[in-house]
Amino acid sequence: MWRNSLLSVGLRAQWLSSGVSALGAQCGTAVRRHDASAAAAATRHDAKLKTMDDLGGPSFITTLYWLFIKGYFQITQQLQIEHSKIYGPLWKSKYGPLIVVNVASAELIEQVLRQEGRHPIRTDMPHWRSYRTLRNQAHGPLTEMGEKWQKIRSILNPRMLKPKHVSSYSNTINEVVTDFIHRVTWLQETSGNRVMVNDLTGELYKFAFEGICAVLFETRMGCMNQVVPEETQKFIFSVGEMFRLSPIIVLFPQSTWPYMPFWKKFVAAWDHLFKVAEALVQKKMEEIQARVDLDHSVEGAYLTHLLLSDKMTVPEILGSITELLLAGVDTTSNTISWSLYNLAKQRKIQERLYQEVISVCPGNKVPVSDDISHMPYLKAIIRETLRLYPVVPGNARVTAENEIVVGDYLFPKNTLFHLCHYAVSYDESIFPEAKSFLPERWLRGGDEKYKLHPFGSVPFGFGIRACLGRRVAELEMYLLLSRIIKHYEVRPDPAGTAVKPITRTLLAPAVPINLQFIDRRAREEESRTATHASV
Repeated sequence: MWRNSLLSVGLRAQWLSSGVSALGAQCGTAVRRHDASAAAAATRHDAKLKTMDDLGGPSFITTLYWLFIKGYFQITQQLQIEHSKIYGPLWKSKYGPLIVVNVASAELIEQVLRQEGRHPIRTDMPHWRSYRTLRNQAHGPLTEMGEKWQKIRSILNPRMLKPKHVSSYSNTINEVVTDFIHRVTWLQETSGNRVMVNDLTGELYKFAFEGICAVLFETRMGCMNQVVPEETQKFIFSVGEMFRLSPIIVLFPQSTWPYMPFWKKFVAAWDHLFKVAEALVQKKMEEIQARVDLDHSVEGAYLTHLLLSDKMTVPEILGSITELLLAGVDTTSNTISWSLYNLAKQRKIQERLYQEVISVCPGNKVPVSDDISHMPYLKAIIRETLRLYPVVPGNARVTAENEIVVGDYLFPKNTLFHLCHYAVSYDESIFPEAKSFLPERWLRGGDEKYKLHPFGSVPFGFGIRACLGRRVAELEMYLLLSRIIKHYEVRPDPAGTAVKPITRTLLAPAVPINLQFIDRRAREEESRTATHASV
């Protein structure tokens, strides 16, 4: 219990890494094979290998100094880079009795991930699991472990990961995109200058929330309305409250939680999430039953499929679909926010994307899933955004099944690894001009200097425990960004505010992102009118 509370001080986001790296970018397609025999050979000669005792790294007091005195508590992603400069690509951090092994090299991260076993474990998320025990709720793909987790994933995977199923969600997502564009128009009209959209990330959060609810629950929540329904606002607030309280709770021993006021708020937030989710599931069950009673065919998408498949109980469906919802919002909203922020600053890149989109979808054609395969630059922009701003800056793994060899070191079972993806994303040896927004580095057949390591940027994770909602998140991002750029020219905030990332459980903008959205058709019409008048 105490080991988990101490872990959160240094890693901040790692308790969440089992799923929230939910719904965001690429898990390198050209993954090269690791020579497992090399690790086995190394193990046979473990007398030559170093141990954890040989690893350098900061003490617990030194880590606290970095976090609180030197001011890295909200920019812990940057601490990965600073510590890797001091200690090299492999070091240990101490948090009281807990030891965390940090890995800040693409090659070494690959070694860890390729030895993760049949049932990979990130962290055990004791606060989420304790709530389920308290309320007798079923675990979902984020909180379940071992063979039970594998069973859940085997049921949930097909409709979330198979392209033919994911592509069927295009129309549902596009309806939400259309409503978002209408909402942008309304926001501009109410802003006073008809071009500004303030707090873009907050608006995109509503879009992502509406989109994932439309896919998972097959219903609309009203987030794109001019006035968001009170019940939906409370639902969104409960999600935010749960995330806000999670890293605070695990700072304390589990035995003290029932006596802490924020534990009661945490439980209340979860209670409301399950209450709303249960109502939506019940509503869908009644709709299905009504059609059956009338001898009508039953059609539907994700929730309907789960209810009809008879592979999960209703409590299991409720637990799984609620966790999927939580994993499906921040990835989309933060990534699109950062994409638009960078596109606004780099007009040439934005223009190249615009030309690609209109060449594939000219006139009034609305992009769908099949069109995205013909937009490599669009995909490259999302991948580059997720490299610079990975939603989860680091990931965690526990060697629960076997001892493993990483580099020149032999690590025992139950070693906790912190995979420093943010630091690797800024490694100049892998990503030349690492601080620059260069989507072309992801294009096939591009510059030779952009030959990338497949584990240099893996914000969706890797292997059988990779992000379950990856393909839905990507589809949301592709459809939304392509249509925004087709409809608007995006320009920077005239105030010139620079936005940096900070760690608030997830990587997020430190201040609101405000951008100008210039309607392309309206501008072209004004230009034609002006030309006609001058003639």
